[in-house]
Amino acid sequence: MPVKRDRQLQILESRFEISAASLKQLPQPPRTEVAFVGRSNVGKSSLINLLLGRKALAKISARPGKTRLLNYFLVNGEIHFVDLPGYGYAKTPEEMRQDWAKLIEGYLVAPRRKLILQLVDARHGMTRLDRESLLWLLHHMLPVVVVLTKADKLSAADLREQQQRIRRSLKDLSVLQVVSTSTRSRNGRDELLEYLGHWLSRNSRKRGKGE
Repeated sequence: MPVKRDRQLQILESRFEISAASLKQLPQPPRTEVAFVGRSNVGKSSLINLLLGRKALAKISARPGKTRLLNYFLVNGEIHFVDLPGYGYAKTPEEMRQDWAKLIEGYLVAPRRKLILQLVDARHGMTRLDRESLLWLLHHMLPVVVVLTKADKLSAADLREQQQRIRRSLKDLSVLQVVSTSTRSRNGRDELLEYLGHWLSRNSRKRGKGE
């Protein structure tokens, strides 16, 4: 790995690789993956662009629920960032939601070495669907970092209060880290890249789903 222990992940190069519509289309052999999970319109694509230092590598849709595929981005020639379809968009037909659920759950339980970033909109806090998603991930023993997005939409005082509220709600759960981010101010980018570098370094020789 191009990452040293406890060092920030340095993004040297990145490119879009593939959109997978089924598990058969996942890149082989599997690389270490960082998967972005969250509600529709929570800012998964924006966070990917922020971390990669790119303006529009991950396409940001103006219409929630449009992402229907697993979008793979190759980072430093060795790591995959994976943008998953968002959940919770009410106007998505039920049959389509079921198809997405099969694809997402099938990917998440597949024996690929991965770290999950569970995104939560800082303005709304941990919703019922967010908590259900998080509990499902932890039930399957996946390593999870909770990432608050759109932190710039709150005042500093409100953000601190929201962070404290979310951390209290997670105190009995084995979440690895809680990080607040803003694509506008770029706050949280260095902290999250530092954690990714640390996790990737410790897990570079491990096999399976998590730690």
